[in-house]
Amino acid sequence: MGFLDLAKKRCSVRKFLSKPVEGEKLNYILDCGRIAPSAVNFQPWVFIVVREEENRKMISQAYSREWLLTAPVIIILCGDHQTAWKRADGKDHTDIDIAIAADHMTLAAAELGLGTCWICNFDKEKLISILELPENLEPIVMLPLGYPDESVLSDRHLKRKGMEEIVKHEKYKP
Repeated sequence: MGFLDLAKKRCSVRKFLSKPVEGEKLNYILDCGRIAPSAVNFQPWVFIVVREEENRKMISQAYSREWLLTAPVIIILCGDHQTAWKRADGKDHTDIDIAIAADHMTLAAAELGLGTCWICNFDKEKLISILELPENLEPIVMLPLGYPDESVLSDRHLKRKGMEEIVKHEKYKP
């Protein structure tokens, strides 16, 4: 499968089958996140894998949507602001680096027939407490992972702006 086909296959999944995710597939997805590029190769990330039902229920307290508990795995991508590269003007690249790793993971999941959904709208402080994170780690993305319940999938993710709306050549020209 070519990259464009893989990118079109990836979509946000909000309902999963109860089938567990095989360890080899989970490790492959984690490895794809691990090898993602980061600014100055500082790799300011920690991936927390939550599989046990009791722990997933605790995590769901930080994001109270019932569908989250249908995912057999939740990966929390945390950024380390102390080790991340900062540009000369002070811009911290942690969030960008985590986004690249998350994208690698979501595409790897799609390649394997698994589904994910980016979750960024959660109670950060509650998640920090539940995961017992040290001060330098911030939870940035939660990725529920599992086999998608295909009965609820749509092609909404394929609706995109046209190239003429988003691509400018040489300079910005409306």
